[in-house]
Amino acid sequence: MTNISSPIIGLAGGIGSGKSTITKHFNQLGIQSVDADDVARLVVEPNTHCLNRIHQRYGDDILLEDKSLNRRALRDIIFNQPEEKAWLESLTHPAIRNEIQVQLKKISSPYGMLVHPLLFETKQNSSCKFVIAIDVPADIQIQRVMSRDNVNRDNAEKIMATQLSNAERIKRADLILENAGSISDMNAKVLTLHHKILESLPC
Repeated sequence: MTNISSPIIGLAGGIGSGKSTITKHFNQLGIQSVDADDVARLVVEPNTHCLNRIHQRYGDDILLEDKSLNRRALRDIIFNQPEEKAWLESLTHPAIRNEIQVQLKKISSPYGMLVHPLLFETKQNSSCKFVIAIDVPADIQIQRVMSRDNVNRDNAEKIMATQLSNAERIKRADLILENAGSISDMNAKVLTLHHKILESLPC
């Protein structure tokens, strides 16, 4: 494993749990972060090994006009064919894991954050000193996903079904961050957690 100088705090939450908004609050407090979703997009950019392999397997229909990945087309394939989902994960997960480690090594803030929807599923919680689990009611998650990604309820529920339940995520985490209120309420909770984390670190 790559040698990482700053302690890493994991932020785990399912789709629609508010990870991006919460991460921005930590960033405003001077905490650097690595977002697994951003890394996942990076490893399938045009001319990358992963996208070339995906193109070879699924053909031109998997690409948009600018030769970037057609994410909607790929999502339709993997959610309807479990064996294709397994193939895609065997290709992309190692590349994502390696790039995450490269980026974590560059963190210089008092602690860094690894933001990951599949933190426990991919066992990357092993890189973290603590893990924060975002607790949000499933109905709120579903509504956020439907609104943000323009998908129907059935597809939103299928996406959520591929991830740990909130209850299981909370059970495995060290700290809990409830996210069903306002932005100002969330900001206050993040500040409290930030100070709690700082107090737990060696001087």
